[in-house]
Amino acid sequence: MLSTNNISLSYGKRVLFDEVSINFTKGNCYGIIGANGAGKSTFLKILSGEIEPNKGNVSITPGERMSILKQNHFEFNEFTALSTVLMGNKHLWDIQQKKDALYMKEDFSEADGIKAGELEAEFGEMGGYTADSDAAQLLSDLGIGDILHQTLMEDLNGTDRIRVLLAQALFGNPDILLLDEPTNDLDVETIRWLENFLADYENTAIVVSHDRHFLDTVCTHVADVDRNKINIYTGNYTFWYESSQLAARQLSDKNKKNEEKRKDLLDFIARFSANASKSKQATSRKKALEKLVIEDIKPSNRKYPGIIFKPDRMVGNDILKVEKLSAYADGVCLFADVSFDIGKTDKILFVSKNQLAIHAFFDIINNEAKADGGTYEWGTTITKAYLPNNNEQYFTGDLSLMDWLRQYVPDTVKDIDEDFLRGFLGKMLFNGEELMKKTRVLSGGEKVRCMLSRMMLQNPNCIVLDEPTNHLDLESITAFNNGTIDFPGVILMATHDQAFADSVCNRIIELTPNGIIDRICNYEEYLDNERVHELRLEMYA
Repeated sequence: MLSTNNISLSYGKRVLFDEVSINFTKGNCYGIIGANGAGKSTFLKILSGEIEPNKGNVSITPGERMSILKQNHFEFNEFTALSTVLMGNKHLWDIQQKKDALYMKEDFSEADGIKAGELEAEFGEMGGYTADSDAAQLLSDLGIGDILHQTLMEDLNGTDRIRVLLAQALFGNPDILLLDEPTNDLDVETIRWLENFLADYENTAIVVSHDRHFLDTVCTHVADVDRNKINIYTGNYTFWYESSQLAARQLSDKNKKNEEKRKDLLDFIARFSANASKSKQATSRKKALEKLVIEDIKPSNRKYPGIIFKPDRMVGNDILKVEKLSAYADGVCLFADVSFDIGKTDKILFVSKNQLAIHAFFDIINNEAKADGGTYEWGTTITKAYLPNNNEQYFTGDLSLMDWLRQYVPDTVKDIDEDFLRGFLGKMLFNGEELMKKTRVLSGGEKVRCMLSRMMLQNPNCIVLDEPTNHLDLESITAFNNGTIDFPGVILMATHDQAFADSVCNRIIELTPNGIIDRICNYEEYLDNERVHELRLEMYA
């Protein structure tokens, strides 16, 4: 078991944690959630011993091994991929190094032989004789082919290096596993493999992630970092969010009797538990909700931005027509022969093996880049709003938030006053002195929230979203997701957030160098479609 006792940490006047005492038990996976800057990653560093708290201590059951996903991607540059994975079990690696050093001695003595025998016995008990093959299998499962196993880490590309470090963390079945944003830069196939791995993991796992689909698939509990405290709740992220919202609504409903509120909560738990039993989670994890005490459900203190797109008019029959569009970058074909029409009810997820293809396509259809071939035409009824993947060009000046937003108010809006602008920025949780903050000092998440204010001002009937969840915390992502679900217009989107995609999109278009794959389905169905897999092999050949 891993536990903290009265952990407190502050930097000057800023308090991150105040007397945090919690237990993490075997057989559970805990998702650490909290607003940006709340201290999620810092807490993992306290658990791992990388950061010393001002007060309190961390304790681990004697004999248990902790493994951590390394964030320094260059720490093992001088080692091969396979050796880097083996180093994930430090004790086993140390024994192997001692053995090898003994056998290399020119004056190998009887005492050395006895010591080598002891090391061989311990090595065997720890599974050392299958360690190389186990590590190789783990690398292969994560998409690192045999040909790269003996390649130095410094010679691997960034994505492969991350996969090796993930394999290192998972290697040797650690008793406690700490993972900070493990899905970053992983493709969907690798993320699915990791989800299945953790869903069947029998020890203690603690993860920080903004990927709600990932959290929902692997987590039995949520550890909520809020107001310098950490509270643990049973269930995955969606259960925590929906149950806390239900509890908040009930708290404000003074006309409802307590026994009726309790029955509603129990009914909610029963429905959610039934759905959880059909998930990919292991059997031991399906029972977590059944053990939930009704008093454990409490309203959340979190604030969620108000992301609401209200079209001035509905779309007409002609929305967007694309014919034989193509684009290249540095002589490489990003996509070619792209042709399709869009219907009134389409909410389309665009995917590609090359993410640059998506960025280029969205920039082209939003008049921010030129195509290398083909045409596109928007319908006359369309008012679109674009959230680009890179928004730096919108924040080159030194304006206050109020003046920045003022320049994007449409000409059709009359009587612009301070309250009008404050209202839009207030929906994005910018209040008080923050309204006069200069745009040059904004964080990545704050810039995205500004861009969303700009989009809402335009009252679009078509929104184009290129990686909309980048830089946002879970509260903003959830509010954004809900806003797009309710949006009555057309949506064109690219996202790595599978929960976002599955809940919004009803059509998938994959851009390839040889045309498109176009399917009416959600993303989960698209990923599981065998015919799609066959087409992808053909289109990328």
